[in-house]
Amino acid sequence: MMEENGEQSDGQLPDLSLRKGNYDGDSFRLHMVTWNVATVDPPDDVSLLLHLNSPKSPDLYVIGLQEVYSGPLRFLSDTVFDDPWSHMFMSTLAPRKYVKVSSIRMQGLLLLFFSKMEHVPFIRDIQAQYTRTGIFGYWGNKGGVSIRLSFYGHLLCFLNCHLAAHMKYATERVDEFEYIMDTQIFDGKKAPRIADHRLVFWFGDLNFRIQDHGMHFVRSCINNQTYNLLWSKDQLTMMKKKEQRLQEFEEGPLDFQPTYKFDLNSDTYDSRLYRTWFGFNGKKRKPAWTDRILWRLRPKAPPPDEQDGLDAKKVRQLEEDEEYPLKIRQDLYTSNMEYCVSDHKPVMGVFTLELRKMNRTPLVRLQAEGDWSADIDAMVLYSPLQPFPSSTWDWIGLYKVGFTSVSDYITYTWVKDDEVAFNEEIIQVYVGKEEIPVRGGECVLCYYSNTLQCIIGISEPFKVHESKVAIEEGLLPERINGLDKTIASDDLFK
Repeated sequence: MMEENGEQSDGQLPDLSLRKGNYDGDSFRLHMVTWNVATVDPPDDVSLLLHLNSPKSPDLYVIGLQEVYSGPLRFLSDTVFDDPWSHMFMSTLAPRKYVKVSSIRMQGLLLLFFSKMEHVPFIRDIQAQYTRTGIFGYWGNKGGVSIRLSFYGHLLCFLNCHLAAHMKYATERVDEFEYIMDTQIFDGKKAPRIADHRLVFWFGDLNFRIQDHGMHFVRSCINNQTYNLLWSKDQLTMMKKKEQRLQEFEEGPLDFQPTYKFDLNSDTYDSRLYRTWFGFNGKKRKPAWTDRILWRLRPKAPPPDEQDGLDAKKVRQLEEDEEYPLKIRQDLYTSNMEYCVSDHKPVMGVFTLELRKMNRTPLVRLQAEGDWSADIDAMVLYSPLQPFPSSTWDWIGLYKVGFTSVSDYITYTWVKDDEVAFNEEIIQVYVGKEEIPVRGGECVLCYYSNTLQCIIGISEPFKVHESKVAIEEGLLPERINGLDKTIASDDLFK
């Protein structure tokens, strides 16, 4: 995982797997967060957590949380409405041109995937899975949730885990991880298992501890920032030496304070005494790097003389990897000490993905035809640019500029049901005037493919005008834009 004599500072990392040279590819910035939030509600400001003031804005955000509050009443409401953490991240990122592409929750485990608007039509084959490993495998207090997707044709998988607690269960944690890797199955022949994906991120509260060293030595190393003296006794590092499955994953140097366990609302490591079953005082929790982010890039092709035993599927996969390279570099791996609401500190990883796009044009082009207002039925024009599996359940949604997720539409129209004309290039569908917002606003149109379970085309922003009829009849006493413009429409795709 790391060299014990390596010297890093400020969480900045060297190139680990992205090599310089002539490379025909596009670069994308990925910002990842893992945080055990200890059942608390979100803080008022997450600017530092998401690096919102950084001059380099990410293309993608992946946020994995553990111990999101899931009491009976809250969990029941969260199944109908977005939980407070999802709502907070969505409301923070939507004004900055990010859309929640996918999410999955299992009890206290929550995984969110956000993308800049411009990439959304190129994120396809989205699927999510979960695996329980908690009490008898039935209760979702421990386990893993994952989101897999195709990003410009490259299959990525993000696995957020909360594994077994306590010092003595290191082997059980590895067993749980391997069980999750083996049992999560996705539809489709190309990558049915997590390990089949081109790039896998494994992160979360993995609960590995620092063993052998005593409390005094551990805290002394933390105070002196000699973290490297603790690395050899980090359980995950130790387990990697004997577990082949773990050796496939890379991790940056742990050049930041252990992120567990803190007194609430402080930067002080665990100072409380705990009551045991028999009334005696239990030990304070020893600091540990429980919160981690690792990644695995699919192995490259073996030499030609060793490829004889490979099946046809594997050969095609290796040929595709060769034709469409994907490389990764970790630019930052650190914790954020400013957040004190939990007994864990959040951990962030910033990555550069460099890849050659397999898909360069969206599957569908669509546009709003003519002037739009609530005074007349409106027309949408769309044309398939490439073959795709269309369905009678495909629909086109009208969204305000700065929408938060695919479900945040104003209205929609079924593509097939409302089809009024067809030729080789352009298809027309109508949106009824009664569905168009009376007060107007800046909007976009999105084509949603039911088969692919994603948006496959987005129009340029356009203006929906206020209803003249409503104004004349005095239904709009003030000329207020009812779709409060979140961002300027001409900046939407920048």
